[in-house]
Amino acid sequence: MPSSRTRERESDVARDRDRNRTDSLPVPPGRNFRSAFRDLANGWAQRELWFHLGWQDIRQRYRRSVLGPIWITISMAVTAIALGILYAGLFGNPLEEQLPYILVGFIIWAFIAGCISEGSEVFVANSGLITHLPAPISIHVYRLVWRQMLFFAHNLIVYAVMLVVFPQPLTWTDLSALVAFALLVVNGAWIALLVGIVSTRFRDLPPVTQSVVQLLFFLTPIVWIYEDLASNPAVAERAAIVQLNPVFHFVEIVRRPMLGQDQHLHSWVIVTAIAVVGWAMTLLVMRRYRGRVAYWV
Repeated sequence: MPSSRTRERESDVARDRDRNRTDSLPVPPGRNFRSAFRDLANGWAQRELWFHLGWQDIRQRYRRSVLGPIWITISMAVTAIALGILYAGLFGNPLEEQLPYILVGFIIWAFIAGCISEGSEVFVANSGLITHLPAPISIHVYRLVWRQMLFFAHNLIVYAVMLVVFPQPLTWTDLSALVAFALLVVNGAWIALLVGIVSTRFRDLPPVTQSVVQLLFFLTPIVWIYEDLASNPAVAERAAIVQLNPVFHFVEIVRRPMLGQDQHLHSWVIVTAIAVVGWAMTLLVMRRYRGRVAYWV
């Protein structure tokens, strides 16, 4: 029979083996930043999939329609023209100034509102794919942002027509609108991802998000011109509060170059800072809750 010393030695070896086995176990998904970055990278690597799914979303939505997504463009153009005529009369602005301002604002706002509103339901709407298809959750966010980019491209048709009817003093420097839109896409991605994860856990959040989006539309200079209020001494101080609205800066960095206007550096700094802080928050949430989305849906 083995001696007590031998049994103790065997017990120590077994304990060390169990400890090593425990230390080598993989960390659950979503519990470290490496998993969060891997999810984003793997989702981007499968871009052919979400490219196709984004196209399919638009084709399914307008499958039996003759004009397809052009209906969205027509609807937006009619609304912008009606509001342009109305607000040009109310504020006493020339139509060639008010209408392009509203029209471009509507195009940009449609992208921002789509990322926020649809982002709140991005995982719930794709619950079937999430539960049956093991894939990075970022795929569904990429798909959403890609779909909004396609709508934005469709709406640029109205912008092209507007440039013919109301020419703008565009220069080569106004190509910075492309960089500004890329920055807008970067912000739209983290917003959709963050709001999507939180809304999947708390199902009361999507209706609240819809209400907040509607409120932001009225608080953001989309149909009214900020400079008109800022130049009015009677309301200039109160108009300055608009600068606290981050959506205002999102719109400005894209709209001003599209209209051939001088750009404001502070808006670019604010939007860039929001992108950095926003992605940092999103990665923290992904680190902890990414693996739970499949259970919450």
